[in-house]
Amino acid sequence: MSATRLPGTPRLLRALNDRAALELLLERGPLTRARLGELTGLSKVTASQLVERLEERGLVTRVGEQAGGRGPNAQLYAVRPSSAHVVGVDVGPDRVVAACADITGAVIGRVEQSTRDTDDPVGVVHNAVVQAASSAQAQLSSVRRIVLGTPGLVDPGTGDITFAFNLPRWHSGLLAALRDDLDTPVVFENDVNLAAVAEAQSGAAQGLADFVLVWVGAGVGLAIMLGGRLHHGSSGAAGEIGYLPVPGAPIPRDVSRRAKPAFQQLVGADSVRAVAREHGYPDADAAGAIRAAVAAGADGGPMLDELARRLALGVASTCVVLDPPLVVLAGEVGQAGGAALADRVQHEVAAITLVQPRVVPTGLTEEPILHGALRTALNAVRDEVFGSTVG
Repeated sequence: MSATRLPGTPRLLRALNDRAALELLLERGPLTRARLGELTGLSKVTASQLVERLEERGLVTRVGEQAGGRGPNAQLYAVRPSSAHVVGVDVGPDRVVAACADITGAVIGRVEQSTRDTDDPVGVVHNAVVQAASSAQAQLSSVRRIVLGTPGLVDPGTGDITFAFNLPRWHSGLLAALRDDLDTPVVFENDVNLAAVAEAQSGAAQGLADFVLVWVGAGVGLAIMLGGRLHHGSSGAAGEIGYLPVPGAPIPRDVSRRAKPAFQQLVGADSVRAVAREHGYPDADAAGAIRAAVAAGADGGPMLDELARRLALGVASTCVVLDPPLVVLAGEVGQAGGAALADRVQHEVAAITLVQPRVVPTGLTEEPILHGALRTALNAVRDEVFGSTVG
């Protein structure tokens, strides 16, 4: 067996070194060959060969010189941004937002479109993707992956949408139609799951392998991150926390009739507005009412207390099963409530269960679903592009 492995060893080492160098260039910016050698532990000769190999493959490019020391200035190298592009798409009931990023993660194009006047999801996504790439001055052929964040269930086996409560025109078979139309790898992912990816990358859950994210907005959802990976469940329904049967709300017997499930009835935007009106905050927007209560300080406490008690029913049910160290409150309501709401939910959960997770507000303020879609696409494309350096 060792004889069959030995011939592949130098090749494998080259691939590992190339990948390590590319990751360092992404993380630390332009570097010289000598500095790459120091950081990777490679000799100057090996580091120079590595850079030449990556330059020949079009993955790195010279971006300047570093002055200092004797002799000629050292060349600085960086990952070539145009070596690949990705597109992330945030799909909602009224609009679609698409953004194009290069392989460094820089967002270089963005478009937003209304979906109210069309019943053609393929056409909507096609236009959004093409326009996002065009605004980034990127050829569609350079787009290596498109990730769409969508409400509802995504089948882990087929990757297709199986149920989307507020997107009735999005249906099984749509994934194949989009792949045929765009001639590019297309991936669906639940929108709340993508928000958790963004939270782990640059939000309140950085550095944590295990946490849950509770999204509270027009609807309510849950993302579960275990061991640094999203947990989808056997049918993709893991995290559909709105369907939790909880006290204080009637439990529908037939979900196919689109009746609001129990926990959704307690904490969805409509219910939040009703609670706000009862406490003297008639703002028509749920997030606006929450912000007003937070700004009112002690005077807004009763309203926040009531909302925290309701939220704690779902959070506690989740935490006694998963026992995560952290719960992130996201979505329009979770973000608006900030620490004032998160602290109350943490207190309520500890009061009614044996677990005591830390509950914090989201650390992201703008388009977490879109950023999670881009991050998911980038992770996959970097594996493909950087992993193809073996020669």
